[in-house]
Amino acid sequence: MTSGLVPNFPFCSSSEVRSLSNYTFKNHPRLRLTNPSSLQLHPYRVSPQAKATSAAMEVSEEIATTSDSSPPIKLLFVEMGVGYDQHGQDITAAAMRACRDAISSNSIPAFRRGNIPGVTSDQMKLQIKLGVPNSLQQSLDIERVKSVFPYGKIVKFEVVDGGLICSSGVLVEEMGDKNDDCYIVNAAVYVGY
Repeated sequence: MTSGLVPNFPFCSSSEVRSLSNYTFKNHPRLRLTNPSSLQLHPYRVSPQAKATSAAMEVSEEIATTSDSSPPIKLLFVEMGVGYDQHGQDITAAAMRACRDAISSNSIPAFRRGNIPGVTSDQMKLQIKLGVPNSLQQSLDIERVKSVFPYGKIVKFEVVDGGLICSSGVLVEEMGDKNDDCYIVNAAVYVGY
């Protein structure tokens, strides 16, 4: 069925590949290798698409960590979260929940314990990027959103088109609903020094 199969294991030696092939191909009912000694090792190859993706990632990391109006940060973590306001149609509440979601399941003791040589907790820098539906961006209270962060200096706060407005499926007047809209905000929190 697969007699012409020549696997490519770029990080294995010849003996490791033969050992692997003898076990894998003899013991697996669907895989057969008629001549394990014909296994060839190929040098590690990177496709043009992978090279382009890697270059784009380097550029986007540079953009994410620097801006014209704020000093560059040495990026350590990127925390991501999502926040919802299902009743009441308050985009700021959704944004605050997104930021809390981003930071709530992480602990960064390195700043407090001095694990980064020459860096103290006073030097922690944050860059906040929120995806908010365009039609709601003007009603976002940025100062309330910033209050979510217990420490760290916010050096950049960016609001971009994103998030979502969808139906919650029900209008509950007792909870302050004006309609059945649910607001969703996405948050990316860049942590560094």
